[in-house]
Amino acid sequence: MATLDEMSQVELLQLQKDLQAEYDKLKGLNLNLDMSRGKPAGAQLNLSNDILTMPLNNYITSEGIDVRNYGILDGIAELKGLFSDLLNIPTKNIIVGGNSSLNLIYDSFARLYIFGALGSTPWGKLDKVKILCPVPGYDRHFSICDEFGFEMVPVPMTETGVDMDIVEDLVKNDPTVKGIICVPLYSNPDGICYSDETVERLAKMETAAEDFKIFWDNAYAIHHVYKEVELLNIFDVCRKYNTLDRILFFFSTSKITFPGSGVALLAAGDNYIEEIKKHFGVQTIGHNKINMLRTYNFFKTADGVKLHMKRLGALLREKFDIVLNKLDAEFEGTDYLKWHKPMGGYFISVFTQNGCAKETVRLAKECGLILTNAGATYPHGMDPNDSNIRVAPSYPTCEDLIQAMDIFCVCVKLAAVNNKLKNN
Repeated sequence: MATLDEMSQVELLQLQKDLQAEYDKLKGLNLNLDMSRGKPAGAQLNLSNDILTMPLNNYITSEGIDVRNYGILDGIAELKGLFSDLLNIPTKNIIVGGNSSLNLIYDSFARLYIFGALGSTPWGKLDKVKILCPVPGYDRHFSICDEFGFEMVPVPMTETGVDMDIVEDLVKNDPTVKGIICVPLYSNPDGICYSDETVERLAKMETAAEDFKIFWDNAYAIHHVYKEVELLNIFDVCRKYNTLDRILFFFSTSKITFPGSGVALLAAGDNYIEEIKKHFGVQTIGHNKINMLRTYNFFKTADGVKLHMKRLGALLREKFDIVLNKLDAEFEGTDYLKWHKPMGGYFISVFTQNGCAKETVRLAKECGLILTNAGATYPHGMDPNDSNIRVAPSYPTCEDLIQAMDIFCVCVKLAAVNNKLKNN
C-alpha cells in the first residue's frame, strides 16, 4: 500500500472523497459511544458482586478489633497480610487507606508540601520544585503536580520504561528536581513495563535532592491481559542501595473490585512510613474497616486475588483483541498510525501522524465517539507533536467497541489525508 507521501495530488483528493463518504455514512448512524476513560464494564464489576452480599458473621479481626468501632490506623492485619503476600512488601511498610490510591498520592504530595520528609524543608517553602513526568503519561498525575504549583519536566518513554539517561542527568545536577511520578507496570497509556535495569537505575541513581521521592503508582501490578510480566521489586532494590526513604508505593483494588468502593494502600520505607503514620494519626482515626474485612473475606489469599484477575483478564483480552486486530487490519504497513501492543493494563496508546491527534478526536466526537482528549497524556495538555491518543477499550460492549473502532480508523485516515492536502 502506498504511503501518503507517495500519493499524487489526484490520488489524495480521491482518497479524501472516499473517506469523507465513509465518514458521513457512519455519522448518519447517530451513535453514542464512549472510550474516554478506563472504566470497568458491567461484566467485570459483576465478578465482584459477592462482596456486596457475603454476610459478615464475625466482626472481630485476628487482632481482636471490632471493625464496626473505632481503631486500627493503618488497616486490618488480615488485609495487610494479603497485600504483603500479593505485592511482596513487608506488612510493617504498608498502610491500608480508603477507597482511592489517587487520594493517597495527593495526600503524599500535600504532606511533602506542608511538612517535608524526615526533617527536610517543606516543598511549599522552596522557590521551585520540579517533578519528572514520563510522557505520554497519566493526566491525573499531572493535575496533582499542577495543583501544588510544581514544575513538570516531561521525560520520554522508551521500550524499557522512562528514559533513564535523561532522568539520571536531571536528578544528579539539579537539587530542585524532587521526584518522579510513574506507572511502572503496563504504563498509562503505553502499556510499557519498566525493565529490571530501569528499576535498578531508579533505585541507585545519585540525586542532588536528598529528599528525592519516587511516586510508584503500581496501579496495574496484577492486571495481566496477554502475558504476566514481573516487575522488579523496588523495595528489594532500594534496600540494597540504602535508598528506601525515596519510595512512595501506591496500589488499589479500584479496577479489581469496584471503582470508588475498593481499598487502597500506601507503602514506604521503614523510616518514612512511621513519619507518615504520625500524620495519619492526626488526619484520621482510621479508614473503612468493614470494607477492608469484606474485601479480605472475598479474596482470602493472594492466590484468590490472582484467580479473580485471570477472569478479569479474559474479559479484557476480548476487548483488546478487537482493538489490536482492527489496528493491524487497517494500518499495518501504512504511515497513518503507530502503536504499542501492551501485555496488560487498561489502555492502548496510538500515535497518529504529527499534527493529527486533535483533529482525529474532533472528527470522532462529531461522529458519535468520545475519546480521551488529545494532549491529555502530556503536562498541561500540550502534546508537542499533537500525535498521541489514549484508547480505552474496557467500558464499551464488544459490539459497541467494533463500531467505535470503525469510526476511529476512518477518523485517523481522514485527519491524516486532510492534513497532507493542507500542507501540500
